[in-house]
Amino acid sequence: MPESMPISHQSKGRIDLHASDVTPRSHPVVPAGQRFSLRRARLLVNAMLDDPKASNAKPTARWLPVYRGLRDAIISRRLAPGTKLPEDELGSIYSVSRTAVRAALQALAHDRLARLEPNRGAFVAQPSRKEAREVFEARTLIETKLAGLAAKNATPADIGRLRQHLVSEKQARKDDEDGDAIALSAHFHVEIAEIAGHSVLTEIVRDLVSHSSLIIALYWANRETTCKCDAHSALVEAIAKGNASEASSLMKSHIADLLAGLDLSRHDTKPEKLADILR
Repeated sequence: MPESMPISHQSKGRIDLHASDVTPRSHPVVPAGQRFSLRRARLLVNAMLDDPKASNAKPTARWLPVYRGLRDAIISRRLAPGTKLPEDELGSIYSVSRTAVRAALQALAHDRLARLEPNRGAFVAQPSRKEAREVFEARTLIETKLAGLAAKNATPADIGRLRQHLVSEKQARKDDEDGDAIALSAHFHVEIAEIAGHSVLTEIVRDLVSHSSLIIALYWANRETTCKCDAHSALVEAIAKGNASEASSLMKSHIADLLAGLDLSRHDTKPEKLADILR
């Protein structure tokens, strides 16, 4: 599964699905074997939407099904790049208000899965092939360094969190939950950046993995293009051993493999009706 997901500002808050306030949080890990639920949604969205401003819309819980439905349709390629996402039509499809639809679209834009244009509305994002290459080149330069730093700085608690994260990724793949797997895979890379302890580069990684999630979803040549569990497992073991050079080398190879697995020549066709895709 492709990797995604999150994130342009420092994350110090979480989305509470039962209220609109923002409270401090620690980084969540989705328990293995847990199917989608309100609690799981909160964990996943907290991992992806780290800007408190993204959670201001009310009622929060009502926009989640819209967000998840659109996210999964984009990642599974059922919604092609450039597809218009009209608020009124989406409200009718999901039987929610335009306020809830607007909140979902803002969350998708936050994840780089959609773009919002003044006076025109929302559209599925459409990264170019040149942009795709540049994103992965930037990730290679930055994440290679951060993996080495993480190996030097990781605590036993950090390693435990990463290993638990691997279990969650494996379960999402087993359940064929592509959207969840993308979010978890992206968050794994952010976790490593945070362990490295370089705040400026970590924020850049947040933005890059969010951007690359859509790129992988659009251009992956096959299901194994996405972050494989064995690649992540090898990274965790290198970090656990404190082997900075091995961790850096593994991260560089891993991102290179991701880029090599993309088919940047593919062209998707645009669907005719949203209702036929989303209902």
